[in-house]
Amino acid sequence: MASSIRGYAAQSATAPLAPHRIERRDPRADDVVIDILYCGVCHSDIHVARNEWGGARYPVVPGHEIVGRVISVGDKVTRFKAGDMVGVGCLVDSCQHCEPCAQGLEQYCKESPTFTYNAIDRHDGTVTYGGYSERIVVSDKFVLRVPEGVDPKSAAPLLCAGITTWSPLRHWKIGKGHKVAVVGLGGLGHMGLKFAKAMGADVTLFTRSPGKEAEARRLGADHVVLSTDPKQMEAAAGQFDFILDTVPHQHDLNPYLATLKIDGVHVLVGLVEPVDPPVHAGSLIFARRTLAGSLIGGLPETQEMLDFCAKHGISADIEMIDMKDINKAYERMLKSDVRYRFVIDMASLKNGA
Repeated sequence: MASSIRGYAAQSATAPLAPHRIERRDPRADDVVIDILYCGVCHSDIHVARNEWGGARYPVVPGHEIVGRVISVGDKVTRFKAGDMVGVGCLVDSCQHCEPCAQGLEQYCKESPTFTYNAIDRHDGTVTYGGYSERIVVSDKFVLRVPEGVDPKSAAPLLCAGITTWSPLRHWKIGKGHKVAVVGLGGLGHMGLKFAKAMGADVTLFTRSPGKEAEARRLGADHVVLSTDPKQMEAAAGQFDFILDTVPHQHDLNPYLATLKIDGVHVLVGLVEPVDPPVHAGSLIFARRTLAGSLIGGLPETQEMLDFCAKHGISADIEMIDMKDINKAYERMLKSDVRYRFVIDMASLKNGA
């Protein structure tokens, strides 16, 4: 039978998140039932809870960086068993038959993927609820194995911030000999530095903050360029093979494009608004540069990313919070007052905190 469980939800665009009971569906034959232990807090959670992107379906239960233990599995599930440590990221379903899905690129599903929260279940028409809750029921195809050696707490942000930066680095085959720059040092940027360094690249951080050099080097940067310093930017002209741009708001791309080599690539992973100010097309044309975008990642590459993290000892830098402090955490996130991702200890919800 469907079960009523505890969670935290926004009831409107202006309401703070508060305790709310939700109904989880009856498990299907291909489902995995997961006891949620940790849930990362993503900036997208704020956007959706406050309806800043439109289309919010209230009550909204956010959370798409989920780590927990398997409680039970459906009759058709063979990949997981009770007790396994697993994760669920931004997706919980897709059409499973279009070309992107067949390639393991479910995030680009032509019939639109089913997102972990604030989406419509393609089988029963119910609204999906995320990881700010005690349990979740997910198709086994969209469940990831958290390898031994990866701390479950800091694994949670890997399922969004991690894969969002891993996917473009892998797609453009970044490795030894490449010069990579990361724009912005936040939840995404700090993972980009770690991954690019572990892949063997020479890594630079572009930042507007003069005081971030020591921190950037700790995270894997070989060099730091102050993007507000014209002389430093001029010295960086034509230097990079690849720029990973994690900034989530409108900013001038032209100074960064000028730092790319011929055939260099500038990838946007944070910006979902129109590019403003406009890009000077000549900067692209006269050096055969590419301005591209990338969206999270598919299930195969997300598992690959988790396995890479286990092999190389990579995890997200996190700050643990109790569920009751989520509204304070949102306000701190808006001030960039977190290094670099909040993770909710879901025991605090289960214990009534």
